[in-house]
Amino acid sequence: MIDVHCHMLPGIDDGSKDLTTSLELAEAAVADGITHALMTPHHMNGRYTNHAADVIRLTDEFQDVLEQRHIPLTVFPCQEVRINGDLLEAIDHHDILTCDVTGHYVLIEFPSDDVPLYTQNMLFEVMQRGMVPVIVHPERNTRLMKHPGLLYQMIERGAFAQVTASSYVGTFGKKVQQFSEDIIDAGLAHVFASDAHHLPGRSYEMSAAFKRLERKRGEKRAKIFEDNARALVNGDPLVRFNERKVEKRLLSRY
Repeated sequence: MIDVHCHMLPGIDDGSKDLTTSLELAEAAVADGITHALMTPHHMNGRYTNHAADVIRLTDEFQDVLEQRHIPLTVFPCQEVRINGDLLEAIDHHDILTCDVTGHYVLIEFPSDDVPLYTQNMLFEVMQRGMVPVIVHPERNTRLMKHPGLLYQMIERGAFAQVTASSYVGTFGKKVQQFSEDIIDAGLAHVFASDAHHLPGRSYEMSAAFKRLERKRGEKRAKIFEDNARALVNGDPLVRFNERKVEKRLLSRY
């Protein structure tokens, strides 16, 4: 499996605090079936700034350590980029890393409780620059829970979405799990990722998520999710689904 979103690099954001923790995360990833992973530290989120050149250097250094320790994990530099007013300037100054070397897919994060009013216009401008936004963990965004039509609009206009494996298996609670299921059932999610931060806690539950997806949506959907992760890191087209709006209920389950 390929993990397209994790916080494994040591000491640069709210993920791994040191190299020992990073190596433990790497071993946990391999044990869960991960062979390749994007290193995606937070960037421009108001607390952490991790410039592209620094992430590339740190990822190369971490790969060297993994090879020295004989941990069979291949890592690539990337970023989890918070949507903000400086995003386009950062793209124009080549300070935004993408999931692939072709510069195609960019991981976009929202604040946990909001989707800024300028989001649709910003995503349009990102796409005008040849990049495709991949919305990370929309299932944990409280505004999207209340207004799932916002996510539908983004996907309909060309974005993709990544659901956290732990959300789908219930680690973040029943409400988040249910919204994860609804997003997937509506064709509004395209790939799983671990979003692993540290051990214990937000660790690796990718294999469990794929097993659950196969049980609930079938082997074909699970295979597409796995193939889409590979497409992300290769810069290839992702498979879309027949997306529809998430049904609103009189008594919200969120």
